[in-house]
Amino acid sequence: MIEQSHWHPVTQSSAVSGQPIGVTLLGQAVVVWRDQQGMINAWADQCPHRGARFSLGRVTGDTLECAYHGWQFNNQGRCVHVPALPSFKPPDTHCAKVFQAQEAYGLVWVLLSGQSSPLPLFAAEGDPQLRKINCGPYDVATSAPRVVENFLDMSHFGFVHEGWLGSRDQTTVQDYDVNPTQTGLLATGCKAWQPQSNVHSQIAALVEYRYEVTGPFTAVLTKVPDAGSVAIAGFRESIGLFICPLEPETSRVWFRLAVADFESTHDTLQAFQHTIFMQDKPVLESQTPKRLPLQSGAECHSAADKASAIYRRHLRQLGLTFGVC
Repeated sequence: MIEQSHWHPVTQSSAVSGQPIGVTLLGQAVVVWRDQQGMINAWADQCPHRGARFSLGRVTGDTLECAYHGWQFNNQGRCVHVPALPSFKPPDTHCAKVFQAQEAYGLVWVLLSGQSSPLPLFAAEGDPQLRKINCGPYDVATSAPRVVENFLDMSHFGFVHEGWLGSRDQTTVQDYDVNPTQTGLLATGCKAWQPQSNVHSQIAALVEYRYEVTGPFTAVLTKVPDAGSVAIAGFRESIGLFICPLEPETSRVWFRLAVADFESTHDTLQAFQHTIFMQDKPVLESQTPKRLPLQSGAECHSAADKASAIYRRHLRQLGLTFGVC
């Protein structure tokens, strides 16, 4: 599957401490653990001896010990100790299936196969004038591409997010520019009339949006409200959407906020994002099919769906098979 050659988030960095944890990525059971140097390791969650879950075991220094027979594997995935045979030197073939792993944006990312490709970019990460906060995870009973497409969609604001990101009497989607990129698409010139575009909105305003799809299941929204509509001078924000495709029809979602706000509490900022996504979640889970249809004519479209059309075309060109139909 081509999606195995892309990086995907699997858990929060803070969730991986002293003991291994089990996660799922693209239907694959994965164990994630830290060695004594603090480095992240990600393997298939299956001991090569008798198939028990590594995530039931324990970390001892730089080794992961299987809960079933106590076999120990070093941070390269090699078995280095078999308790039943203390003098036995395990051959190289006694090894775990190792995946590439790294940490970024407060999350652990895993690459299941292929060469090391670039991590999806979140350009706001390097801006010291923006505060970074993660929201989630949210488990959603739909495919990862459905979640991305919803993130790109402005025409639902006045209905799903009425009184917040939209109004029923201001639903026109003005024409905007959208162009394919190597990682997906870039949409600019997007504008939406919003009663409350962020936690500091004081009055309704026309807000400019910029969308970028940075990977098959990742995207970034940058929005700048009218200066006179917010309480904080120079307010701007970027929102990263990072999705772990658990199974073809189930997803785990995180948002990473990068905001020009060092005054509000974490809870306040997270609560706003939580409110918005909880409005989206039941609609997302109601869509059928849960997998995003890529065939021409499978669903109706309008000119307001330009970003969605290019996103679907990009997934077809990639040859993506997970979460689509």
